[in-house]
Amino acid sequence: MSNTDFLLAVEDLSVSFDGFKAIDALNLYVDRGELRVVIGPNGAGKTTLLDLICGRTAASSGSIKFKNVEMTSMAEFRIVRAGIGRKFQTPSIYENLSVFQNLEVSFPRGRGVFGALAFRCTADVRERVQEVADEIGLAALLPTEAGLLSHGQKQWLEIGMLLMQDPELLMLDEPIAGMSVREREITAELLTKICQNRSMIVIEHDMEFVARIAHKVTVMHQGKILAEGPMDQVQNDPRVIDVYLGH
Repeated sequence: MSNTDFLLAVEDLSVSFDGFKAIDALNLYVDRGELRVVIGPNGAGKTTLLDLICGRTAASSGSIKFKNVEMTSMAEFRIVRAGIGRKFQTPSIYENLSVFQNLEVSFPRGRGVFGALAFRCTADVRERVQEVADEIGLAALLPTEAGLLSHGQKQWLEIGMLLMQDPELLMLDEPIAGMSVREREITAELLTKICQNRSMIVIEHDMEFVARIAHKVTVMHQGKILAEGPMDQVQNDPRVIDVYLGH
């Protein structure tokens, strides 16, 4: 496999579960600073693709390169350290900790010899927490217990917890599920803003939301890529209408 200019290069990737090919010889290339949305019917393999990229599931064959480094046999925590952050469908925040504490515990302390000595980095941790809280719109709620946040705010907090690690690639699985109309609007603005200095892969069903945020849309079907391109092109593709949008 040759090196590429892409931040993420997935080539000929396959994974089988009990003889069923969940991902079938898939190729996907994501640029630096790109916001890619992956859509497709249930069972198309969208979440499985993210599981493979973040090391949660092992590939049967193929290659996943991040900044030209092969990731397929790397442990999950090493993939996180390499700069890939992943958010699952259900928010996993610490409900009984404050917003500040949730962000604080997400700070990657273990990166340097002295990282574990909290007193060495209190100031930069606080600074980073404030920065991220501003970015996700929760600066006024730093002392608030996370369990008291609205559904949308919990989702933003979790995105913030990932941002604390300053990933170069952020992967979000259905980030607006269960959100109010206003929360969806704020999330669209948030993702567009966050993406200015990193890449993102977002799985989403809401076409209006996809149209608002996507630089490029990838349509998956039966473990393969059915179509790829700008939203208007993908929306008018007869194959996409047939297997997905026509329902």
